[in-house]
Amino acid sequence: MLVIGERINGMFKAVRKAIEAKDKKAIQDIAKKQVEAGARMLDVNVGPAAADDVAAMQWLVESIQEAVDVPLSIDSAKPPVIEAGLKACKKKAIINSTTGEQAKLEVLVGLAKKYNACLLGLCMDDKGIPDNIQARLEIGLRILAAAMEAGIPTDDIHLDPVVLPVKFGQAQTPMMFQTIRELKLLSDPAPKTVVGLSNVSQGCLDRPMVNRITLIMALANGLDEAIADPLDKELMDAMITAGLLLNKFIYCDSYLTAYHKAL
Repeated sequence: MLVIGERINGMFKAVRKAIEAKDKKAIQDIAKKQVEAGARMLDVNVGPAAADDVAAMQWLVESIQEAVDVPLSIDSAKPPVIEAGLKACKKKAIINSTTGEQAKLEVLVGLAKKYNACLLGLCMDDKGIPDNIQARLEIGLRILAAAMEAGIPTDDIHLDPVVLPVKFGQAQTPMMFQTIRELKLLSDPAPKTVVGLSNVSQGCLDRPMVNRITLIMALANGLDEAIADPLDKELMDAMITAGLLLNKFIYCDSYLTAYHKAL
C-alpha cells in the first residue's frame, strides 16, 4: 500500500504561511515528518498561497527534494503549474490530476508523455461526478485509453473513483468501493487505484475514525494507494494491520515495528 503524504498543501494554514514567507525549513520539516511516518511519495499543492503559483511550485519542489528522497505528486488544476513542478522533479512524478474532460485530458496526457510522468485520473468529466458506477468506469476507461494510446504504460496510470464526503452523500461510499474493484478489471495489467482519503470525512465530527475505517474497507476492495495523512499514527497502524490480514506480508508479534523498519 502506497501512502502519498497530503500535508504539503497551501490549503493548510502552516503551509500557506511557509510558502508566503519562503520558509524553506518549515516545508522541509513537514516533508521529513511525513516520510519518517511512512509516506513513500508526497503530494505538492501550492493552493491559494501564492500570487505566482508557477514560481511557488518550483520553489516547493526544489525545497522538498533538498530534504527527502521520495517521488512527488504534482497537484494543481493549472497545467503551467504542473509543468513547473515536473521540470523541477528529479524522480519520476505523478501528475495530480486529470479528468475525463477531453481538452484537459489531452493536455495532461501530453505532459505525462513529455516528462515521463505517471498520470492520476479522476473518474469525472465536464458534466461533473457521475452518480452511478457504470459512468465512472466509462470515464476511467476513457482516461486509460487516452494514456495508453500516447504510449504511457498501464503501470503509470492511477485511477481515482472519486471520494465524496459521507456526511453529504452516504450512498456514494459503497459505490466508491465497488468502483475500485471494477476499475481493476479495465485492463491487464490493471491500472493502479488511488483515493484522496480525507475527502470522505469532510464535515464529520470524528474525522480520524471515518478516514481509518474507509481506508481499511477500500484496501479490502483492492485499493493500491491513498493520498492521506501519514502523521495519523492510528491510521497508519490500521493500514498495516489490514495489509497483514489480507496476507500481504508474514505475521510476527512485532509486525508494526517490522513493517516500519522495512520501509
